Amino acid sequence: MKVVCETERLIVRQFEYSDAEFIVQLLNEESFIRYIADKNVRTIEDACNYLTQGPMASYDMYGFGLSMVCLKETQTPIGMCGVLKRPELDLPDLGYAFLSQYTGQGYASEAAIGVLNHTLITYSLDSVLAVTLPANTRSNRLLSRVGFSIKGDVMLYGSPNTLYEFLPK
Repeated sequence: MKVVCETERLIVRQFEYSDAEFIVQLLNEESFIRYIADKNVRTIEDACNYLTQGPMASYDMYGFGLSMVCLKETQTPIGMCGVLKRPELDLPDLGYAFLSQYTGQGYASEAAIGVLNHTLITYSLDSVLAVTLPANTRSNRLLSRVGFSIKGDVMLYGSPNTLYEFLPK
């Protein structure tokens, strides 16, 4: 298990195939499908393929990617957070998703700050982008709260998104 970072309440670690059941659960959350995409991950096999082609391929290619977020005390998986490199964007961007029962408790902000601090330093990045649908008010607020600024709009996967940029101080 490769730990990306630890915060006061969380451990962020790279995904493993043993996380496939959690991936099925997270990627089928109503909010994930509405605000991110329906990745058509319905089975453990689908989840393993998602992990292979997504986070694990990103770890191999860039050293970073989406990672599992667990509660530190219990090791309970609650979401994912990480920096990924999409071919559609010029710079790496922050991505995150959490199970609905763990939203509104500051976990996403805590994970995002930890991941940004780790990734910017470890990979010598000057800035990180983020994209979110304009209707995703919680995500828009989170990005502003952790230090992102609106850079403009961008079409991504056929939908207009708000484009943010994080510049470390």
